[in-house]
Amino acid sequence: MRSIVIHLPQGTVRTTPARTGQTLAQAIFLTGLWAQTPLCSGMGKCGLCKVRFRSEAPPPRREEIKRLGPEAVEQGWRLACLHPAMPVELDLPDPARAARPCRQGDILPNAPLGLAVDLGTTSVHWAAIQKEKITASGSELNAQMGLGGEIMARLAFARQDQGLSQLRQLILEQLKAVAASLGRMPDSLCVAGNPAMLALLLNLDVSGLAAAPYASPLRGGSMHSLDPALPPAYIPPVYAPFVGADLSAGLAALLLAPKAAMEFPFLLADLGTNGEFILALSPEAMFCASVPMGPALEGVGLQCGRTAGPGAITAFTLGPQGPVPQYFQDSARSPSAAPPGITGTGHLSLAALLLRSGILDHNGLFQTTAQSGPVHPLHARLQRLVTQIRDEPAFQAAPGLLVPGTDFEEILKVKAAFNLAFSRLLHTAGIPSGELRGVHLAGAMGEYVSVADLVTLGFIPEALKERIHRQGNTSLRGAALLVRDPRVRSALERLPAPQLVDLAADPQLGQQFMQRMVFHHVR
Repeated sequence: MRSIVIHLPQGTVRTTPARTGQTLAQAIFLTGLWAQTPLCSGMGKCGLCKVRFRSEAPPPRREEIKRLGPEAVEQGWRLACLHPAMPVELDLPDPARAARPCRQGDILPNAPLGLAVDLGTTSVHWAAIQKEKITASGSELNAQMGLGGEIMARLAFARQDQGLSQLRQLILEQLKAVAASLGRMPDSLCVAGNPAMLALLLNLDVSGLAAAPYASPLRGGSMHSLDPALPPAYIPPVYAPFVGADLSAGLAALLLAPKAAMEFPFLLADLGTNGEFILALSPEAMFCASVPMGPALEGVGLQCGRTAGPGAITAFTLGPQGPVPQYFQDSARSPSAAPPGITGTGHLSLAALLLRSGILDHNGLFQTTAQSGPVHPLHARLQRLVTQIRDEPAFQAAPGLLVPGTDFEEILKVKAAFNLAFSRLLHTAGIPSGELRGVHLAGAMGEYVSVADLVTLGFIPEALKERIHRQGNTSLRGAALLVRDPRVRSALERLPAPQLVDLAADPQLGQQFMQRMVFHHVR
């Protein structure tokens, strides 16, 4: 048997080749069975790639015993992302899906039509532009997600036999489907994204992005033919190997939009799976940096993580009995429904709440020891919500929803990465943080996150609290400008490229990262 034989819950059977170099999860994903499933793709954290071996199962990994439990492991359940593709017969449960692709608005029948796209590692956002306005927009999970949850994993897959073409085909078909949903071919197209996602879309050699010394295969600021079903795509300038067209489009949104009036110096931080930063001292003097942050801010790779959508918890407030969940866009939720998951910003909210309450310490660990002196009744109630999941400490955030300590550890890693890039950019530019006129948050954080939570957790110094601005998806806003106005393209291309602050080349990177693995800001 050279194939993977997959038994589905409804009784049907699918087969797929067991290719050398792929994980079992990647092989199953390529059959289409896990489309729109937010897999962490190799970290063994989300548990969404659970399968049951019908024959002898491979020895369990530590992550599987921890995530699935000894009883399930004994029954042959494994996490497919942790095992190589092999000829095997297995059962696949009904997959957990992300929120359905979101769409709103209608296309005007007799007006020119531009399509702006923010091609993110985890999500794809798009907007239809007519008469200088957005008439329709939408978002959905990046179709490549199951082949790598973050950039380096996806680039590794691209270097396998047929890997690049498979990744390109997935995202190309997704863009074609978006364009087809508009009812007619757009007249123009702009695609902003990080250099890795753009290189995969353009079928370029990604070896320079996959290993040091890093080099981008494209410079952007140019037109590219993608497919006969799509108009030629304008790709905004690419500034560095991991500072891409999403950041240059973001600059267009902040500096070149009508009535734009930015105060210098400012920091633009586009935060998703990859953190990209531009420190602008003036229109002529800028610095840039990038740092891997993982997909946690998108709600992926966390045991209780969910992508944003109906039923997902996006924030918590503190009530008399403990945490009170706030749901995505106030979506109604039945008390008898299955426990929801928590978005990345929801995890930030919960971590900040527990830190303020003394339940979580600055190292991200639960505090359950009795305090000296009188204990406030609310603090005592919160302490009683600290429990265990298979010998791991966890917090009961809602009925039936236990958030393990490892989820808070992932959030702490995100904080450390942000703090590191923030500190190094300011140090290199030679300015104290207090001189910043604004910190502009884009990407996953830039629309929903609480500024107070970021300050509490140490992402940004307390002194800058009043100068933090949630800008939303600046990459998409910039792409919407660039798709319809060649003058904005020319103005953006004339801006001097920012000077790269290469964090990856710093031999003390690991030490500096670990110094920032605490929930307070480190200069």
